[in-house]
Parts: sequence; C-alpha cells; structure tokens
Amino acid sequence: MMSPSSMQSVDQHGDADAGHDRGAGARDRDRRATPRGRAPHRHGAGWRRARRGRREALRFAWVVVLSTACSLHHPSPTFRTSTNFIGAISPFPVLDSTGHTFALPFLGGFEHPRPQLLDIDGDGVLDLFIQENSGELELFQRGPDSWLLTSDSFQNIDIGEWYRFVDVDGDGLYDLFAESPLSDIRYYRNVGTRTAPRFVVAADTLKDVQGAAIYADRQNIAQFADIDCNGRLDMLLGRVDGTITRYEMAGLDSNRAPRFRLITEKFEDIQIIGQRQPSMHGANTMAVFDVDGDGNPDILWGDFFEPGLLWIRNQGTCAHFDFHGERIPFPPGTPLETSGYNAPAAGDLNRDGRLDLVVGVLGGAFNPVKTSTANLYELDQTAPGSWTVTTTHLLDAIDLGAETIPAFGDLDGDGDFDLVVGTKIEPDNPRSGGIYWFENIGSRTGPRLQLRGHLTVLPAFHNAPALGDLDGDGLPDLVVGQFQDAVAWYHNSGKSGAERFVLVDSALVRLPRGSNAVPELYDIDHDGDLDLFLGDAAGRIAFFRNEGSKQAPRFVMVSDDYLGKRVGRRAVPRFLNNVLIVGTEQGGRDSSLGVRLPPYAAPAFADLRGTGKPDLFVGGAGGGIFYFTKLSLPP
Repeated sequence: MMSPSSMQSVDQHGDADAGHDRGAGARDRDRRATPRGRAPHRHGAGWRRARRGRREALRFAWVVVLSTACSLHHPSPTFRTSTNFIGAISPFPVLDSTGHTFALPFLGGFEHPRPQLLDIDGDGVLDLFIQENSGELELFQRGPDSWLLTSDSFQNIDIGEWYRFVDVDGDGLYDLFAESPLSDIRYYRNVGTRTAPRFVVAADTLKDVQGAAIYADRQNIAQFADIDCNGRLDMLLGRVDGTITRYEMAGLDSNRAPRFRLITEKFEDIQIIGQRQPSMHGANTMAVFDVDGDGNPDILWGDFFEPGLLWIRNQGTCAHFDFHGERIPFPPGTPLETSGYNAPAAGDLNRDGRLDLVVGVLGGAFNPVKTSTANLYELDQTAPGSWTVTTTHLLDAIDLGAETIPAFGDLDGDGDFDLVVGTKIEPDNPRSGGIYWFENIGSRTGPRLQLRGHLTVLPAFHNAPALGDLDGDGLPDLVVGQFQDAVAWYHNSGKSGAERFVLVDSALVRLPRGSNAVPELYDIDHDGDLDLFLGDAAGRIAFFRNEGSKQAPRFVMVSDDYLGKRVGRRAVPRFLNNVLIVGTEQGGRDSSLGVRLPPYAAPAFADLRGTGKPDLFVGGAGGGIFYFTKLSLPP
C-alpha cells in the first residue's frame, strides 16, 4: 500500500482529465472507438449522495436502468434503500499460491497502518489497535491461532489522524488522546471498567496550564510516557523540523481532563534530519520504552525521511536522562529498512517477559511501492537486545499491493466462479500494475479460492479487469482498462495457466476523454450481446453499444457521459440485475448498503455460494478485498 505522499505524483497524472499519446501495438486490429470529435448522445439517470458529517461523500450511485435506457429518453431514477449487506472476514477458504489458508482473507489490506498494543479489556492478553483510515480505529484480539477483527470502528470514536491510549489519572484504566480538527488534541476519559472500557470526551481541545490550546502537527503521532520517572506523565510532540516538544502533566481540571505545562520546545537538543540531501525533515512518530533493558526509557524514532527506525538511547538514568548520544539504526547490526515513516508499538507478544515490537509502515521517501504489501512487521526480542523480524504481514490477509479491482467469471468452464483482480502497481515491479487470478478449486455451492499467480497482459498501471464472452465460445474473455485511455481485449483460449488469455486488440475502445478506464460488460439493450461501459478518473461513465454480434463485437460510443453527472472521482461501474452501481474513491459508511466502504471502492458481484443471491466483493486502496453477503430485508 502506498503512502499519500508517494501517490501524489502518480495521481496527478492518473486523475488527469486530458488526452494522452497513443502508440499502436503491432498486434492491434482496426480501431473501433468512435472519433473524439463526434458529439455524443446523452442518457441521464439518477445519482445519490450519502454523507456522515464532513467525512462523508458519495460511494455508490444506485440507478435502476430500464430496457429503454439506450434510447434518447431519460429513465426516472429509482433508489433502493432495502438492499443491505453484512461483512465477513473468512466466509470460505482462500489459499495463497503455496496452499496456505489465509486466516483473515477478506480483511481488505492496509496502506498505512498505525498500530498500538495494550490490554484494553483486562483479560491479561495484549490487544492490537490499528488506524488505517482517518477517524476510524480497528480492534484486533487474539484468537486460538491468529488475530481476529472484533471491531472495525472501536466504540465509534472519531480519532482524527492519530490516537494514543494511556492511563492519564492512574486509575488503572486506559484513557485516549486523539487528533481534533486543525491539529488540536482531543481527550477521551475512560469512565468504564477494566474489562468494559467506555470513553467520553472530557476535553475537545487539550490546553496547557495557561489555558492555551496545545498544537500537535496532525501528520505526526504524539507519544505519552513518564520520561523522567517522576510520576508525572510527559507528552512528547514530534515537530516537522525534527525536534521534540516536551510537556509535563500538571494535574486535572474540573472535567478530570489533564493540563500540561510546557517544559521545552527542543527536548534534549534532538533534531532528526533525514538521509535525503539536501537535509530534510518530515512527518514522524516515536515509541518510548526501555529498549536495552537497563531500566531507563529510550526512544525509537520513525520519520518520513528515514528508511528504518532510529534508537535514541538514554545514556543517563531514569531520573536524570541523557539523550545526546548517537542515533543508532535499529535493530543494531541488522537495521529495519522499509519505504520509510515507520510507526513502532511495543508489547510482550509471546509472553516471555521481553518486549517485542509491531511496526506499521506508513510509507515515506524511499519508494513506498516496495512495502505496499509488507507493511505490518512483527519484531520479536528473542534474547535481551536481540531482535528478529518474524513477519512482514502480521495480519494474514489477501494483500496484492494497492487499489485492487475485482471481477468474476468461470474462466476454466468448470461451473463455478473464479476471481480476477487488477492492481495499480506491482510491489516488485514498479513499472506496471498486475492482474492476479484466484482459481475456484471448490464447488458451485462451496467455494474455495486459491491464488494461481499473474495473468499475462500488456504492462500498464491501474489494471482494471472485466470478464464476459465476447466471441460466443462459452468462455469469458478478459477486457482490461488502465491508467491511460486504451481498453484491451484478450481472448480466453481455454488453456490453463498464465497464458490463458491471448491479446486480440490492445485498443478495443478508448476513453473519449480523461484517464483511468474501468470497463464493465453488460447487455443493456437485451439483444444477446454484451455492451461496454467505461468509468473514468473524473467520475463519468461512457457507454459503447455493441453493434456487432455475439461472435464479433463492434463497439460504438453512444454517450461519453451516460449518467449526465459526475458521480465521484475514479468511477468503477458495475451492474447487478439492471442496477448500475458505481464505486468511487471516497470511503466511509454507505447508508444504502449498510456497510463501511474503503477508499477507491471497486465493487463486484458474484453468487459464489450458489444461493441465488450475489454477494458483494469490494476492492480498495489497501490492496485487499472486502466481502459482504446480502441480507433479505422486508420491503
């Protein structure tokens, strides 16, 4: 998963609304796209916006498309409010390419996980909190064999851009600090019990002893610890210039919210300068704990411009600290090296009495693509001062990189649905996205998916697959959109393996304008052949009618703006029983579906379990897939 900063330069082009140079492939057939200069017919439909405060935006546009939709008449939009889905992490077995069964297959993947370890429910076992999206906090707890997701929005607490649990008032209960809008700090007091925590806002804006609001850079993650062992909690705020501001707690106010006194704006003269030249500073976070077991708190520092972690060793004592020594790459001798901005969290994971680490890779200045899947590390302290990376994928789930787009079809003609997934960019090949294939090795009613690797297609970024029989041989062919405007067609040869699909036309059609073509094949006019719809980066849907036949398609553009409105950036069109559903880049809870959707939502529907009710699969920014089963609600 790529960090926001690393995606910026790509997305400036990927979301561009201008044409691109178009080279012809040697194997191309004649171009079937309608010339760009032709004025399109417009076919309107409805769209709907769902909001939850300022963080909500459009996710899916629900439009009932009538059989007259291909005429010049504008059908009346109908919105369904009784279609709801419920999510499941492991509804059926999914295996990786080695035959290992994923513990959490449909977790959805991570792009920039921010972890913390603590025992939130008093059962004596560490729990794992992870923030992946703004304002949302996930809770994972230990199961017999793996971590289990027990809440995807812990107590519906809005944590803004960062969070930290800490016992502020010494009552044995974890309280919570979080980012408040505009880089203020919000404080939640725990008014529950050790086994049943309950959080209420005690201070919407944390203030110092002078009554002034305390500012914390929202891209940084604050840290709280008793750094000088005097029984008073310290707050350490990393600044974008690489320095640390230290506050010390000075009692509670009338709402039992803490007040802090500013101690210094340059704690111990620490100023972290990144490895890039010229000298650079950036977003940062830290963990405070006794790294070397000498009884004194040390600091582990993660920074946007630092590919690993820096150990700022306390050379003094607990009461009289000294952090003026060398900044040591951690672990010493075999330092961690990722794409940068590493967020460490300490805790005894294996109950051997030694602290271990979970490290989330948020992605910094060192090619975030390479850690788009390997971004949640576990480092075990196997002996005092000896640290070993035990996994780069702490949570065992499908994660193929970034911005996944799923599609389903019976690729091998065995009577059950297989899964094809396109990605934005490959972790081990930054020159192209990928197309992955999961074979259904189960049955029509008992699915069992196994990753078979890549399908061979032309190199391109933002691969977006759709499946449908274009040549009448009974096997679904593959249509692939990409970052640029060309949409390729691959014939299903029936052969097994990566070479199953053979290129027929590298530009079956082209986007009439814009970029990031996402195709959908659907017989909208009920004439027995598949028509083609294309979503684009700006939120338009283009419609191409198939004026050929079931055996020989010929797509002619009818409209470059089928809905007459932009339904949300990075449109992903899908049809379900004459209902057009459009995924967009905005995430959050969708009231029509009753589910929480990821950023860059890419829906697909398939009845994998043979129930007669298609389930919902959603790709997204995190590089994984979410699964939802349909609920039958009374009308």
